Amino acid sequence: MSSSLLSLLLMPLVGAFIIALLPTKYCQSSSNSSVSVIRAIAITTATATLLYAFYLLLWGDVTPTEQGLWQTYQHAWNTRMGTSFSLGVDGFSYPMVLLTTLLVWVAILSSKSINHHPKSYYLLMLVLSSAIMGVFMARDWALFYVFWEATLIPLFFLIDRWGGAGRQTAALNFVLYTMGGSVFMLLSLLVLFDATGGQSFSFTAIAEGAKHLDNTEQVLIFLGLLIGFGVKMPIFPLHGWLPVAHVEAPSPVSILLSGILLKMGAYGLIRACEMLPNAALSLQNLLMVLALIAITYGALLAWRQSDLKKMIAYSSVAHMGVVLLGISTLNVTGMTGAVYQMIAHGFVAGASFMLIGLLYERTQTKNINDYGSLMGITPRFAFFIIIAFIAGVGLPGTAGFVAELHVMIGGFQQWGWVMVILSFSVLVSAAYSVRTIKRLFTGPANESMEDINDLRNTEVLAATVLTLGMVGFGLYPAPIIDLITPTVNHFVQLVSLNAH
Repeated sequence: MSSSLLSLLLMPLVGAFIIALLPTKYCQSSSNSSVSVIRAIAITTATATLLYAFYLLLWGDVTPTEQGLWQTYQHAWNTRMGTSFSLGVDGFSYPMVLLTTLLVWVAILSSKSINHHPKSYYLLMLVLSSAIMGVFMARDWALFYVFWEATLIPLFFLIDRWGGAGRQTAALNFVLYTMGGSVFMLLSLLVLFDATGGQSFSFTAIAEGAKHLDNTEQVLIFLGLLIGFGVKMPIFPLHGWLPVAHVEAPSPVSILLSGILLKMGAYGLIRACEMLPNAALSLQNLLMVLALIAITYGALLAWRQSDLKKMIAYSSVAHMGVVLLGISTLNVTGMTGAVYQMIAHGFVAGASFMLIGLLYERTQTKNINDYGSLMGITPRFAFFIIIAFIAGVGLPGTAGFVAELHVMIGGFQQWGWVMVILSFSVLVSAAYSVRTIKRLFTGPANESMEDINDLRNTEVLAATVLTLGMVGFGLYPAPIIDLITPTVNHFVQLVSLNAH
């Protein structure tokens, strides 16, 4: 039994513990030396975690098996309640773990402007990193729920203490929405645990017990899970917290909110389909309708925005609608597109929020109409923002194109010409992306913005990594396809065999 996954999970917590041990003066100090020490520890920890995660995949003992589960770690937790500290990864979860480590590294690199209570800020960012990885690694539903709820605590304080003018409302909105959805998820899991004999909360035991439930019971339980996971994705009409949280959250936190937090909901929904295949098949058309509504609604609202962060937030609703559409197909092509879109959107959303956030720090405005003719003033910003918006549209040569093409083909196999709606949303996305590029970098110049500083070297490094992901995996998708295909095949076979 390897402890590699446990080591990976604990690495950010070790860094957080080291920061916590620093003298009290670091808590409130804004001196350059104090901030530099804390920031150096956080960056070192994030870098080490990122490198170790990739090491485990490329040279370590995270290797595929016939069952799709690559690596496990298990320790009995509470035998009377049937809970265990069980970790495991496969083609669905490990790409999300890698994406988490990468975006946390990017977010910390982009936190140069955080001088207010830096010790608490970086400590919470590292704790959040471990909590998110725990969600993707958990192979026990009780442990999954613990990690799921654990992400709320650091996020609440990160938004509430370092956010914008409406940060308190945004933080409260986020917590209430998520906790409200979590109640439905918890009730569904408890009902499922009771209905399946109440022996174990492990993914395998619950899925085995769920086979004996009739279709109506599966559907009711699945609907509860859909609400819980749907809030986090988010799906219409459970998306109300997202624009508010993104606008008020500090930009590095927005990178994590959109780049990886939304994927937790999609990942949980995939596990729910795996566990309750009859319900997934029965509600397949409902999931498709919800996905198409989210895609169209998100794209249209993004098109109407003049606030840059709100525009990216609503575009995330549309992009996650593509993920939901891919999941709803329950076929190999659609599921491949869904997982690929989760990865592609992580790069796009991470880059977009990082760059727009850094631009906001320099200009103190998120209104697109306040900009103009920045191409000559900030060429680095222009280069990376244009690529990010092009990738958001899903232009050929970017990772989003590969994902959306798979989803469209998988959807066409299942529902035919209904997929024209997806094409419509792509056109709307192209419209607001071109408009944004035009307003930011062309037209009459704003005299108050003639002295804007361009991207720093560390910011260029972070933007380059994300850009290479967007373009590299668009031109050469084989590494990700090879990574996820065995698990996708296993998932589709499992759903087909267990459905009755």
